[in-house]
Formats: sequence, C-alpha cells, structure tokens
Amino acid sequence: MKRTEYRVASTKPAHSGSTASTRRGVESLCSRYSVLATEDAAAIIEKTMGSALSKPVNQLPVEQLLLEVADVLATSLDLDTTLRRVAEVVRKVIDYEIFAILLLNEKTQELRFRFQVGYPPEFAEKARVKVGEGVTGQAAQLRQAVLVDDVTKDPTYIAAIPNVRSELAVPLITKNRVIGVIDLEARDPDYFNEEHSRLLTLVASRIAGGIENAQLYTRTTRQARILLLLNEIARELSSILNLDELLRRVAELLRRLIDYQMFSILLLDSSGEKLQHRFSLRFHENIHLKHEVPLGRGLVGYAAETKQAVLVPDVTKDPRYIEGNPETRSELAVPLIYKDKVIGVLDLEHTRRGFFTDDHRRTMMTLAAQVAIAIENARLYEEIARQERRLERDLALARELQMRLLPQTLPKLANLELAAKFVPARAIGGDLYDFIPYSLSRLGIAIGDVSGKGAPAAIYAALVSGILRSHAPIEPGPAEMLRAVNLSLAERRIEAQFVSLIYAVWDDEHRTLVVANSGLPRPIHVHAGRNHVIEATGLPLGLFDDANYDEFRFKMKPGDVFVFFSDGILDACNRRGELFGRGRVEKLVTECGGRSADCVVDILFKAVAEHSAGVETFDDQTVVAIKVKDNPASSSAKRK
Repeated sequence: MKRTEYRVASTKPAHSGSTASTRRGVESLCSRYSVLATEDAAAIIEKTMGSALSKPVNQLPVEQLLLEVADVLATSLDLDTTLRRVAEVVRKVIDYEIFAILLLNEKTQELRFRFQVGYPPEFAEKARVKVGEGVTGQAAQLRQAVLVDDVTKDPTYIAAIPNVRSELAVPLITKNRVIGVIDLEARDPDYFNEEHSRLLTLVASRIAGGIENAQLYTRTTRQARILLLLNEIARELSSILNLDELLRRVAELLRRLIDYQMFSILLLDSSGEKLQHRFSLRFHENIHLKHEVPLGRGLVGYAAETKQAVLVPDVTKDPRYIEGNPETRSELAVPLIYKDKVIGVLDLEHTRRGFFTDDHRRTMMTLAAQVAIAIENARLYEEIARQERRLERDLALARELQMRLLPQTLPKLANLELAAKFVPARAIGGDLYDFIPYSLSRLGIAIGDVSGKGAPAAIYAALVSGILRSHAPIEPGPAEMLRAVNLSLAERRIEAQFVSLIYAVWDDEHRTLVVANSGLPRPIHVHAGRNHVIEATGLPLGLFDDANYDEFRFKMKPGDVFVFFSDGILDACNRRGELFGRGRVEKLVTECGGRSADCVVDILFKAVAEHSAGVETFDDQTVVAIKVKDNPASSSAKRK
C-alpha cells in the first residue's frame, strides 16, 4: 500500500477549543470537566457514531468513557500514572494487544515512546520517529487519525514487532499544537475500524491537555527538588497565575513545612467586610466551605482585623474561637497582607494541643508575604486574561465585519480580468478596495490606504467605503468621486486621520480606463511588454477642503495590465532594514507579462513575504490587478 492509500479517519482532530480552555499552570484540570459538559459531549458523539462498535465485545457507553477520561485527568498530574490510566481506559473500548503513547519533541520534530505495551523495551527506549515518517509520523503531520488496514502493503510502515498487520494512530492536539500520538497495532488485518478511530479521537481530544499539563508538572517538580524549600516555594508561587491552582499548590507546598491536618485559605470579599473560604483541606481531602466569617469574629477574623498572626495552643481555652471542626485543638491564623492591606488569611489546624510553635508562626508570616503577592498577581492576571479574551472576541468580530465590507466575489466582465488581495498588519487594518458597478458595462474600482493601523484605521476605512457607496448612484468620474469623498470627510474631520485613494472607472465595451489618484503609490501599466509608471498623484482625502485631482485616460489593448497597490507593499522590510521598494514591484509586474491578474497578485505577495520573512509586518498590504482579455473574435479570425 502506498502512502497515498492511507485511510484518514473522517473525525477531525480536536483543537485547543475542543475542551475548556486551560491556563499554563502545572496542575489545573479538576474544574475542567463538569457532568453536564460530559453528558452534552457524549450525546453529540453518540449521535455521530450511531450503532455500537463491532469490536471489542465489552464496551463502555460513551458517557461512561468520557467520565472515566475526566476522572483520569482530574485525579492525577503524574505523567506516568496518567499515561497508564489512559491505556487502561482505551483497553475498555478497544481490545488492543500493542499500544503506545509517543510524545513529540518540538525542537527535533521527533516522536518518542513515553508509554507502551507489547513493544520490545530496547526498541521503545531508542526509537525516534520523525514527523511524517511511518503511520504515527503521518498522523502527527496530517493532524488526523490514520487507519491502515494492512501494513504489509505499506512500504513506509516502521516494523518493530513481528506479524503486525493493521495499525491505528491518532494525534494528541492541544492549543492547536500536536504534542504526541496514540498508536495501536494488531496482528489481524482490518482489525480497526472507523468507530475505533472516532472513539480514540474522542479520547485523544480529552487527554491531550492533561498530558501536556502532566508533562509540565513533571518538569517543574524535577527542577524543584534541586532548590531549597523556601526558594522553591517563592519560585513556584510567582509562576502560577491561575488563582485556584495557586491556592491548591500553596496547600501542597506548605505541608512540606508544617504537617498540618486542616488548612484553609480565606480571601476578603469585595466589600472588605467578610472573609470567604476559597480553598480548604481536611485530612488530605479537598472540601468546599460556603460560610463567611465577618472581620473581627473568631480567630481568622481577629487575625484579619488586627493584621497580626494568631497562635492558639488550645482552642478550647480561647474565647475568640468559634468551633468549625470538633477535632481541632490547636490553630494558627496568619493574615495575608499586600501593600499594607489585608486580602485574606491562611488558617492551619491540628488535632493535637500545642502542635504549632513560634517557629511555625514566623515561617508562616514569611510565607504569607509571598502568598499575598502571588494571589494579587494571579488576580491581576485573571483580570487581564478576561480583558484579553473580550478584546480578542471584539477583534475577531471586527475582522469578520471588515472582511464582509470587502467584495465577497469579483465582478465578471467580458473584456477584463480582476484580482485583489488585502492582508492587514494586525487583526484588522486600514486598507480597502471595492468594485462598484456602473451602468453601460462600466465598473468603478477603488483602492485606499487609511493613515494609521489597527481598529481606528479600520473604522475610518469603513467610513470611507460607506461614503464611496453613497456617491456611487450618480456614477461620478474618478476626479469627481475623489472630490466628493474629500468634501464628505471634511464635514466629519477627525484629527490626524486621512485616506490615500485611487479611483478608476473601466468601460468594458470600449476598453478604456480613467484613473485619478489622491496619494497612493503611482500605479503601473504594462503595455506591449513594457512597463509604464502612471504619473498620477494628488493630495490625500480629508486634509484639505478645496483639493482638485487630475484624470488620466487610457485606451487599453488585449494583454494590457494595470496594477494598483498600497505603500505597505513598497515599505516591507527585511532583516537588514532594506525596503522591498518600487523597483522590485515594477520588475515583477513586467516579468508577469502574459500571466493572469491572479498570478500578478499572488507573485507580488509571495515575493513580499519572502523578502520580509522573520520581520513583523508593520503596515497593511493591498494589491488590485486588472488585465484586458484577448479579443475572442480577433483570435478566431487569425486562426482562419
């Protein structure tokens, strides 16, 4: 079987949006899988899959499968444990004999065995599979499940185990990145089917993020063992930006310092009058406490109110103590203070009287200062993340709206080819182009470049597009249109905002083009294989009320090409700071001689991208090209 005969499963690979979004913390997964979300996902998958699998006989319902996968991710952040449990879950739905999870080394682009069943240990330890090689490499490259019915007919198959006949490989994708591959092999041909592929893809979509977090966790803990304990705590707390993850990690690290039995983190509410339980542990078990503690009440309320640590060897003898746990005998409450303001309390409890000491109190006060800073950083980060997500949504919508303002299809004319392309420097930009139909087989052609970039330029460009369309019904000539737009913008003058615009009118019946320019780079006219720069210039629109503009008229011949472009094409820089420049544009347009208008646009953009590779684009780029078609009647006459 040739490589082109791979059967790629129809189920699309999961991207980063397939599960709830994750932060790059080392251990946050528990809150990602609600029962409702699991049931909804299961209903969709089960509806897609239809009937039950033919192999194996012992199957899990999809809901149960999702719950087991969620349990795997929620109960362990140890990578070896996670991979082993993933293998166990997969076995319940696909009765495999040979199984492996390979993880991708992004630097070398190699897949390496991280967990396997049925492979020779020496092979698994030494094997490296390049992306694109073998079935697993193909799955990573294609970002889709690859199902091979008979590997003996596939020359690219990498043989590791004798008598293998069929193979199924599914990529692990998180945050739109391939991080590895799940691979199953069998000694029977046609052992795996499309249902297996869809189920394994479902499992992979759920566990990819968990595996990535488990990898991060493993790396972090390995480094942490090198550091002194307090240094380790300070480092970790400063790097955790998810608040819930941070509080849980504080509890774990704190146990290395003090062998507490009960621990709570309470944070001050927005009113500044009550402490709310944000995280609590009871004898190694995470619990949820909903009651609030007013400032000044109980030991934690007293610590928050006085901004002092409270150490009580025997809570039964302290009148401030309010019983929350009958087993508690000693307690230590330490305020979290940030910039001289109390933001919460760390509270430790033990069943033994006199368990906490002054050394514990001093240690906790040192730790509390670091925790307070980390909490504020996490809060700030979460707020910024919320704002960024909102901004990203707004920008995505703005980009979609801007693209909708551009022509969705190109006009079809008897004697003219048209091509256009717009690439913004940011999510949205200030360039524009438009094709406005006139009567009598005529067409208005506009290309513009607004001052500035980003959202302000995009909004101004939308305004200019609206003004162009509003004047179009009277079918003005190019110079008249520029004057009309200029006057309209002058009525709505915005400080430091203007637009450079070329407007042209094409007469398809008589094959004439009339052009007027208000500040864009001079267009290029290729006629009879020679390059002609059109000396059409003018003042940008929106700056001066009484500006006038010249018109240039051309009688076009078959094969003639006109190219209009914004200055983002000319100003594209390479790593040495060299501009792409007009000379390159003119040379490329001339070399495009007999090619289509689409080719001209594509070649220009490809050349600009190669020139500026590795350098951030700083200006929007737009190209509009037109080419006069050959006269069919004339061509036919010549053939006769």
